[in-house]
Amino acid sequence: MARFIPADTPSRDVYFLMTSLVVPRPIAWISTVSKDGVRNLAPYSHFTNCSTNPPMMMFASTGIKDTVRNIMDTGEFVINIVTHNLRHEMRITSAEWPPEADEFEKAGLSTLESDLVRPGRIKVARAAIECRLRTVMPMGSSHVVFGDVLCFHVDDDIMVDGRITAERLQPVGKLDGSLYATVFETERLDLPANMAQEVKDFDKAKR
Repeated sequence: MARFIPADTPSRDVYFLMTSLVVPRPIAWISTVSKDGVRNLAPYSHFTNCSTNPPMMMFASTGIKDTVRNIMDTGEFVINIVTHNLRHEMRITSAEWPPEADEFEKAGLSTLESDLVRPGRIKVARAAIECRLRTVMPMGSSHVVFGDVLCFHVDDDIMVDGRITAERLQPVGKLDGSLYATVFETERLDLPANMAQEVKDFDKAKR
């Protein structure tokens, strides 16, 4: 097997190793508004939950780009979920547009007003999450943004028995370079019966 020590490896190669191995990565399609009222929309694939109680999410940006600058200025943002039907529009907004550009217009996307924050959400998005800034932390070459979740918007069509299903959501994940993957099928993996019982017994004994 090839062996790579980050300290001895060019940073570009380390980048490709990380973005090729940590896959697929969910994409936060983040809408913000600048302090001057300019709308911005950009995707970030270094994105995940960091707490469910209270609900918080985070994403990382290499350097301070328009999205991070807008969030630091206004304290608000919306995470729109990228789905298969919107993959081409998402890709358009991933380009390095100048600060005065409106990526919603570039991608031909309409917005809906959010309930609790100023930035709008994508009208045809199947799910969107309104957030308020908690903190921004410099981490190496990146700035990590943490946000408190204020409101979830979820399309009824992607839910079954009150739960979101990946097959109906069809989320898009980021792979390496310009490669993406969509979840069309899922597989349920239950613990073997004897192991499941062992786990229950262990948990009972701890109590």
